[in-house]
Amino acid sequence: MSLKSIVSELKKMKDGMGISRRVAEGRQWLSRSKSHVAPDGPLPTYEPIEQGQWANLPPELLLDIIRRVEESEQSWPARAVVVFCASVCKSWRAITKEIVKTPEQCGRLTFPISLKQPGPRDTPIQCYIRRNRETSTYILYYGLVPSENESDKLLLAAKKIRRATGTDFVISLVANDFSRARLTYDSKLRSNFLGTKFTIYDSHPPLEAGVQPNNRSSRRFHSKQVSPGVPACNYNAGTISYELNVLRTRGPRRMRCIMNSIPVSAIQEGGNAPTPTSFPRIDEQSSLLPALQGKDPLLDFSPANLSEPPVSNQVSVEPLMLKNKAPRWHEQLQCWCLNFKGRVTVASVKNFQLVAAVDPSHNVSAAEQDKVILQFGKIGKDIFTMDYRYPLSAFQAFAICLSSFDTKPACE
Repeated sequence: MSLKSIVSELKKMKDGMGISRRVAEGRQWLSRSKSHVAPDGPLPTYEPIEQGQWANLPPELLLDIIRRVEESEQSWPARAVVVFCASVCKSWRAITKEIVKTPEQCGRLTFPISLKQPGPRDTPIQCYIRRNRETSTYILYYGLVPSENESDKLLLAAKKIRRATGTDFVISLVANDFSRARLTYDSKLRSNFLGTKFTIYDSHPPLEAGVQPNNRSSRRFHSKQVSPGVPACNYNAGTISYELNVLRTRGPRRMRCIMNSIPVSAIQEGGNAPTPTSFPRIDEQSSLLPALQGKDPLLDFSPANLSEPPVSNQVSVEPLMLKNKAPRWHEQLQCWCLNFKGRVTVASVKNFQLVAAVDPSHNVSAAEQDKVILQFGKIGKDIFTMDYRYPLSAFQAFAICLSSFDTKPACE
């Protein structure tokens, strides 16, 4: 029997076990919810659920099977069988998480948490963004360029929402649901009126202690308006600023990014970027927000609140700053040029490359300062490439690229 057939059978077994378990739990809940008093006597017994032939495999054999599956399926959509292994039961999930490495270590994206982990240090992870003008949506796919059969792995999706005072980009894990009251909601990007400053809000708290939510501007909605399983706060993960072009001179955009959730020590020798291993539970997020408990007003997104940095009672950590790489003027072509190494083929004001902006006191090598951390550019009508590497994650890189899609009349 092949590895794929084994995983397929395990997936079917897992689904059957889940249905049987939910039916049994539902019967118990119904019996407890009745208003009459139950008579004294022994509690009813339920027949044990059969685990199947693959549920109690020896750990050594299970480890060997999952390792072979992980090594044989390196790309999507075939890599979905690795996710199937992690969804069978707790023991399978624990071993799969032990075998599967982070994107920084293996250069591959496997689980949803991989979107919040930094990319590899050497070679960038190559993705592309497809823009839909009619629906104002932007879909991030995992792959070099769009495939002919459209079987590329969807990573993140964003929907552009215009407001009177700016623009919102709501980021979701799925392409057809951007409700902030769902578990698929991930984060958002908010701009000011001129489109010169963008704030990245993450729905999950960062690992580092330097980022804390505001009392009011971080609330997504009242705690009673959403189920307990949905995070009710947003955390300021970074800001993106575009330089004003007061004299209206011709030239590329100038941008700077402050990544509040990444310390500048991450790009120093021996430094490491924060790498979450799982999404935090809701009770863990609630313990970080003592000031938000109780009857607080609804979400307040006033410009005054958004202009102030989040208040933190803990030791501040100097965040990483990024700047766009300055292009050179090509005399023959009469245009500004950057070396995208073949990943960008259409000239556009949206094209950019980001490098680290550090002071000499940070002791960052010259090679590290010249390394392109994120590059974004156009390759066709409504198709753009996005290549990122350490210390950025796919979520952070996607949010930065979304800021380039907004209208910036004061910067051009």
